Amino acid sequence: MANGKDAARAIDALRRGWVVRLSADDGAIRLMAIEGADAVTLAGFDPDGQADILISAARGETLKLANQIAAADPDMPVLIERAPWIDADVATSIADPVLDLASPLKGPFRARTLPAPKAAKAALRLARLAGILPAYFAMDGAGDCDVDIAAGAIDAYDDAVHLAVATRARLPVSASESAEIIAFRSRDEPREHVALVVGQRDASPPVIRLHSECLTGDVLGSLKCDCGPQLHEALHQIADAPWGILLYLRQEGRGIGLVNKLRAYALQDQGFDTVDANVRLGFAIDARDFSVAARMLDLLGVGAVRLLTNNLNKVAGLEAAGIRVVERLPIILPTNPHNERYLATKRDRTGHQL
Repeated sequence: MANGKDAARAIDALRRGWVVRLSADDGAIRLMAIEGADAVTLAGFDPDGQADILISAARGETLKLANQIAAADPDMPVLIERAPWIDADVATSIADPVLDLASPLKGPFRARTLPAPKAAKAALRLARLAGILPAYFAMDGAGDCDVDIAAGAIDAYDDAVHLAVATRARLPVSASESAEIIAFRSRDEPREHVALVVGQRDASPPVIRLHSECLTGDVLGSLKCDCGPQLHEALHQIADAPWGILLYLRQEGRGIGLVNKLRAYALQDQGFDTVDANVRLGFAIDARDFSVAARMLDLLGVGAVRLLTNNLNKVAGLEAAGIRVVERLPIILPTNPHNERYLATKRDRTGHQL
């Protein structure tokens, strides 16, 4: 049986620039993350400069290597044949679209047939979980590696069913002195999610807010998004209800991680909106998993909620996981000059509604 701990080891290895062998039922590939590689580790992995470049179809489309249909699915992989002139620096510019303005004339590239497409697709998903760019030096599965992982281990790592209550404590907050914080974690992966239960529980459906972690907005007061104001407004609306729960989910950057979110910010500074920036990096428009929130609510014995959100995908995600949304409550906040385009993109391209 696949073990999520194997995925955790593989994630650590990729970040360190080590070699991971990933196996699926169609074969195996050995991988080194481009952003984790350096001259020494790359020479050890690929002394003859033969390793091809594995990227997402979305990134391949910007390099004229994938058609629009394939690029519509960021989890589809593309393999670039290694040419003698593709060294570590060129590979980095292939991997990171933020560098496109600095090195606009890349190529020509030649795509190769993927020897193990299922394993390659799993590798792109593993990159997202690791918070790194979905771009690798890739070779066939024969040879040495630091970590061996089966594709099924990625599913086990990302499975909310293993989430459990770790501890709980009273936590008076500015919105309400009657609050309890409850921490959740899984045996297989390190992200810890928390719930803040506000007020005295009764038989009514609680007012719920699913809030994805946003360091820049929640902590630093970023004006590029509305996350911080939404968090505080939600806490006050929950405090005004008979009772409610804030679920704080460790899914930074809509699930792509802090570093990749900041890369998306850099692309926004180049003129791309938040949707195109995520896709250009090789990720889904929204990679969050709301089954995590459903599992937390289930552990709290909550089966029906009044959901504070403008995002209809959160309603669908909770209901698909067995939580009944009896009412959707919008959050209405003023814009500022820095987040007007961001909010318009959420409305026009991702279906957010007031």
